[in-house]
Amino acid sequence: MKRILLAALVVAGLVTPISTAAAAVGYPGLAAAFDNVGVSTADQPGAADLDGSGHSLIAEDLAAAGWAPGRTVTVDEAPLALPAYSPGAPDNVVAAGQRIEGGFSGAALSFLVTSTGTASAGTGTIEYADGHVQDFQLGAPDWYFGPGDRMTVSFPRWNTPSGPNAFSAKLYTVSVPLDPGSPATAVTLPTIGPGAALHVFALGVRPAAGPWVGTWAAATDDGLAAGPWTERTLRMVEHTSLGGSQVRVRLDNAYDPGPLVVGHATVAVRQAGATPVSTPVTLTFGGQPEAGLPAGGQAVSDALPFAVPADADLLVSLYLKGTVTNAPAHSVGLQDMYTTADGTGDHTADAGGFPSAGTFGFWTILSGIDVADAGTAGSVVAFGDSITDGYSSTPNTNSRWPNFLARRLLARGPDSAPGVVDEGIAGNRILQDAFSGFPDGRTAGVSGLARLGHDLISRPGARTAIVLEGINDINSDASADAVIAGLKQIATELHAAHIRVLAATLTPIKGCSCSNDAHLAARDQVNTFIRTSTGVFDGWVDFDAAVRDPADPEAMLPVYDSGDHLHPGDAGYRAMAEAVPLDAL
Repeated sequence: MKRILLAALVVAGLVTPISTAAAAVGYPGLAAAFDNVGVSTADQPGAADLDGSGHSLIAEDLAAAGWAPGRTVTVDEAPLALPAYSPGAPDNVVAAGQRIEGGFSGAALSFLVTSTGTASAGTGTIEYADGHVQDFQLGAPDWYFGPGDRMTVSFPRWNTPSGPNAFSAKLYTVSVPLDPGSPATAVTLPTIGPGAALHVFALGVRPAAGPWVGTWAAATDDGLAAGPWTERTLRMVEHTSLGGSQVRVRLDNAYDPGPLVVGHATVAVRQAGATPVSTPVTLTFGGQPEAGLPAGGQAVSDALPFAVPADADLLVSLYLKGTVTNAPAHSVGLQDMYTTADGTGDHTADAGGFPSAGTFGFWTILSGIDVADAGTAGSVVAFGDSITDGYSSTPNTNSRWPNFLARRLLARGPDSAPGVVDEGIAGNRILQDAFSGFPDGRTAGVSGLARLGHDLISRPGARTAIVLEGINDINSDASADAVIAGLKQIATELHAAHIRVLAATLTPIKGCSCSNDAHLAARDQVNTFIRTSTGVFDGWVDFDAAVRDPADPEAMLPVYDSGDHLHPGDAGYRAMAEAVPLDAL
């Protein structure tokens, strides 16, 4: 959509397209179906009418967010090709049963969409080469009134018939798992009833994981790291779960209202502090050392032959080109990271003598590291809240329960061990956002349901999820029934994506200042459901039994308690990892 009018800006010299690493396939059948003009320049509001009332997106705002025409924007691992059309030409299709032909082979089909009038949804179909047909649901919140937690990108204004006005206009990405047994050959869009319109701007396919397996990851819990940073290098420490002979990294600009540029990125095995074992090696993006990330977009580096050791520290260094005002962050790093001073430029390739001007304790922009040639066991995704995030564990020791689990798996058999990636967010809840999706200073993330696709389903090689969520919902007075319904929905969505689900019982909370008798009862009800339900999950992990006090089952055993009666300490996290039935993975 946006690509359309942005093309005029490029031609006029007002926008310089940012380099992109991902390769995308355009789908002419979608472009041929375009029947609505949704983007106008600020001085020509009458050239477009997205919602039937004379309102449209503003080309200059799209350009400012990095959504340039003709570029590829990667969202949740799916490259979305943004074709450049002429100003005033249709740039999106209003879903009404149109059939789009193409070759759609991969893990999931991704749609860049929004709704006008009100939120909309409907049932479409996917046709496969072997003749079978799959129904799927496609919908989106309203482009203005819809929530920020599921958005891909937001723009600060809309064009009205009389010109631009402040207005948060949003676009969303919706992914639909594909049947891996046969390539898809055509997609029929849903027909939406009266009163709403579902606009489709782009279509892409998230590729199958192939040989790639996640060895480390961190989820974005807010959209405002401690910027602004200007011409500086960040050197961050990541602890691997699994080794491999090739490596790639994922850079993520989720929730950021503006674009950013990583001018150079390197990887090295860590010796100590900010010092690598040997000279860091350059990572490339589409063959280039520079990666431009639009607002809400990602970049995945090219495969790099590199010996990644298991259960070891890597150093990923990012040179931030220009000024970065906002950047997505994972705030509970529990690890010292290193930064140069502003204005010092590119030090990503420095070996000895990295000019550190200080340390910080969160991950930013970097959201994942994958390895290849690591076997075929895939990865286990630990999905949860602060207990999965390792809160209250000893910093710089990698003593989270997913770290201990990874070591158990390696000890059993390094050649058959899966990767283990930690997608915990401190304070996270299943049902309710603690972060709006806009930079607001809160650091507990969007809801578990809202982040499921971004943080779990789209992770390469994800085979099994261990879900430990719900205690923050309960401590915020959500009912046990509501938490159980949320867990069921998580299981349904993960099964649709061909991912196994192990539900984890909620650990004890008696004595925590955040809890009361009603919360204790709700926790017990949720745990009873997890232990006794059939057909919902593929198994369960009894973290509650692993750390509770036999003499007082509502409380944590003191030797496992960090002291706040909510979070385990190192010994408690080790006990949790020991409770995971490895054969269930």
